[in-house]
Amino acid sequence: MRDTESSDEEDDRENLIHQNERVNDLSKSPRRSTFQIEDVKDRFALCRRFNFTSGKRYLLAIILPVLVLVLYFATDIKSLFQTTVTTIKYDGSVNSMRDSELRALYLLRQQQLGLFKLWNHTLVNDTSTTHTGSSLESTPGFASVSRSSIVEDLKADLLRQISLNKQIQQVLLSSHQLGNSLITSDNSTDPTLGGLSRCRKVDHNLSQRRTVEWKPRSNKYLFAICVSGQMSNHLICLEKHMFFAALLNRILVIPSSKVDYEFRRVLDVDHINKCLGREVIVTYDEFAERRKSHLHIDKFLCYFSQPQPCFLDEERVKKLKSLGISMNKLEAAWNEDVKNPKKRTVQDIMAKFSTDDDVLAIGDVFFADVEKDWVMQPGGPISHKCKTLIEPSRLIMLTAQRFIQTFLGDNFIALHFRRHGFLKFCNAKKPSCFYPVPQAADCINRVLERANSPVIYLSTDAAESETGLLQSLVVVNGKTVPLVQRPARNSAEKWDALLYRHGLEGDPQVDAMLDKTICAMSSVFIGSSGSTFTDDILRLRKDWGSASLCDEYLCQGELPNYVADDE
Repeated sequence: MRDTESSDEEDDRENLIHQNERVNDLSKSPRRSTFQIEDVKDRFALCRRFNFTSGKRYLLAIILPVLVLVLYFATDIKSLFQTTVTTIKYDGSVNSMRDSELRALYLLRQQQLGLFKLWNHTLVNDTSTTHTGSSLESTPGFASVSRSSIVEDLKADLLRQISLNKQIQQVLLSSHQLGNSLITSDNSTDPTLGGLSRCRKVDHNLSQRRTVEWKPRSNKYLFAICVSGQMSNHLICLEKHMFFAALLNRILVIPSSKVDYEFRRVLDVDHINKCLGREVIVTYDEFAERRKSHLHIDKFLCYFSQPQPCFLDEERVKKLKSLGISMNKLEAAWNEDVKNPKKRTVQDIMAKFSTDDDVLAIGDVFFADVEKDWVMQPGGPISHKCKTLIEPSRLIMLTAQRFIQTFLGDNFIALHFRRHGFLKFCNAKKPSCFYPVPQAADCINRVLERANSPVIYLSTDAAESETGLLQSLVVVNGKTVPLVQRPARNSAEKWDALLYRHGLEGDPQVDAMLDKTICAMSSVFIGSSGSTFTDDILRLRKDWGSASLCDEYLCQGELPNYVADDE
């Protein structure tokens, strides 16, 4: 367009020059006749030039509308002329990009803090190892911090940083049109695609465990007696009694509810016999029915001699006699102190406790240290065809499943937060295992970041003042993660209907076993170091195959940041 216009101006300029020149020439030359040939030629040339110039202008008048039509159909004319809308869109994109950059800066700050925490965590482990001369593995009250667990923690933290980095990329690219396509196409750095899960299940390979056959003689019994602590201690005592009964080829007699807990309300006793395909365990009532004419403990051979034989006080002996049971004098198998038990082997047990007497009792064996690795292995020390021998009753199992379906879902963390009486218990140990609530919340948050669970099941005996503070501090990525506890009975809720119909609702031991069962079914479990309640949950998780790489004791590997003085 511009070239055409400039050429037209030049032609016009030439025409004006020629006309001026002709006027001057005519004025200088002599007058001529109107019929002179030269004048005719000049006029003819002038007309030709005029016609040619006019033709160009007519041609342009025709071409310009055609060009406009072509541009109209070939391009979006609205986008060329709507300058106001373009300006608004531009300003919006600038604001969006600014918001994305600020969000990315915030996430980069979070990533920096995460890496700094990871660095401090490695320094704490190094310092603890240096000061104690050994790792926390040998420290009482703490879970063993093996090299493999430290490596897994490092992997989990690094995966979290990779995920955070990817989130930052998403934020920065979100204000661009190609952002989503670039994010979805970049899968090479996504660790989950390689089958690597932060909190994947642990394969304990139960088929390779070391076992002993339990084939009892039909008329030989081991009378179980457990007195130490509460239900969890008694279950561990009962498990060890089963091991002794298997070694000595005896049927185990479950204690009566008149002298101990009512085990049938919380345990599936028949399940144990089914798992072995034979009768290896009977209740006290079944034992009394078979030997009603002679309820007598033929030999009372005590595993522990101190602080008192068989770890039995006079009150417990009176309760046994009130059942109509007679017994001989208590004898000590060896010099063994509850406070400092010696490591014993299978050969030691066979040599000291093998006898031909029909009914044998050895007293409380909760503190017995016999083949610990063998007894504590996943699946237990006895050969059987089930996952575990000692497990909750069917009614409790179903109720736990219904509670999980109602309140928790398949991805939840379980926390056993032991507090009542735990302060004095932990501070008596060196180092202490009692953590201030803010420090506990910080440890829980780290597990939450690794497990990526939306909810926590809280099993605790803590006061509401402590659980309320804990709830306010359990926050991940600015979002509070709810702590769920079992609510009081409500007729509108049906998850606990089975317990109510069978008269088990409100039983404290049933409630405790229900808590254990829910915790054992969780995706990730956080326990309290030094608590047998936690230990029993860990046993179930190992046996059931629900144990996770992220399972740990609360603030595992850390010391309390504040410890009160002794009394």
